[in-house]
Amino acid sequence: MMQIYDSYNQKNSLFNSMTRFIGAVNNMDQTVMVPSLLRDVPLEEEKDVNPVRTSATNGSATYFPDMYGDYVLLKSIRNDIEWGVLQAEERRKEKLGVNALEMTRVEPDDEDLEKLFHFHLSGLHTVLSKLTRKANTLTNRYKQEIGIGGCGL
Repeated sequence: MMQIYDSYNQKNSLFNSMTRFIGAVNNMDQTVMVPSLLRDVPLEEEKDVNPVRTSATNGSATYFPDMYGDYVLLKSIRNDIEWGVLQAEERRKEKLGVNALEMTRVEPDDEDLEKLFHFHLSGLHTVLSKLTRKANTLTNRYKQEIGIGGCGL
């Protein structure tokens, strides 16, 4: 009886959430053989929404978010999870030329750590669930776009 309860709680563990997300992104990465085909494919949720004006073109042209942006974002987040956020921050600092002193962080008080941990853990579960759904949706949409939607691949 205790194993059933433990396995149910493990289903909601941070490790399992990250594993599901990484698996979904790996599946997406293996399915999407030509990522450039995702350009100009509008996001499902954005089809009926008014287009966003870009500041780069002084508002004269419209930009429709496409699935390629999500594809790159999901792969980037997967890499941050697999290789660590500190390595990703170091890569960004090198690209921007920012030294470590400029990037110092304010540490919270010890008494707030447990509350802060639970807040961030809950948020991380929510974000990972949404990202996992986004990766699965992108994979299925790509299959539809290239005509293998019903093949079960």
